[in-house]
Amino acid sequence: MERPDLTAAIDAAAETLVGVLDSAVSRHRLSVSPTQLRVLSLLSLRPEINVNGLAALLDVVPSSASRLCDRLEAIGLVRRTADPRDRREVRLVPTAAAEVLLAEVRSRRHDAVRAVLDRMPARGRQDLLGALVAFGQAATISGTASAAAQSAGMHFD
Repeated sequence: MERPDLTAAIDAAAETLVGVLDSAVSRHRLSVSPTQLRVLSLLSLRPEINVNGLAALLDVVPSSASRLCDRLEAIGLVRRTADPRDRREVRLVPTAAAEVLLAEVRSRRHDAVRAVLDRMPARGRQDLLGALVAFGQAATISGTASAAAQSAGMHFD
């Protein structure tokens, strides 16, 4: 029997995980699109961010990021506030309703992952934990973890 390629196995597992996470959210009607959900997650993690910073993270032009925020502001999930250090700067802040929505999404995703883990043998779960910790440490050492997570928008605990 041919041994599976580790890189291919990780890629396949990542695709499967994304599918599990996406299906956990898509089964429920949310008031926001996946892109808007990503924006809310980015804003929640970066309280100092402005439209230009958000545009850079999303790799879009500032006008597109601004329109996204306009829509989120219109439905009560984002507010614009003046930066206390420079009143000319406008910061983007998720509202309490946005934080509740993000917590709900995190909970659904955790439940979906937990359901998959519960179907694994205990030894497999322990091996997976050890491998994920080692992978995270190696990625952090090389400096690729935060860049990869940021570009993928994977900040849902």
